[in-house]
Amino acid sequence: MSNGTGPGSAGNVLAAICSFFLPGLGLLVQGRVLMALVFFVLAGLLWWICMGWIIHVWSCVDAAVYRG
Repeated sequence: MSNGTGPGSAGNVLAAICSFFLPGLGLLVQGRVLMALVFFVLAGLLWWICMGWIIHVWSCVDAAVYRG
């Protein structure tokens, strides 16, 4: 793991792990409050129709590849 910023950095890996447990949490860790709220709400709404896993995975990937 690299210690810089960008995809694969330690901070982004931690954010992706956080998003795995709660969609949007990793984005919140990165300081991206609005996007964290969007992912959290979308995942919550879509879990009702069994499609929330898509947003959940998207949240993890977005946190992992963020270039900050």
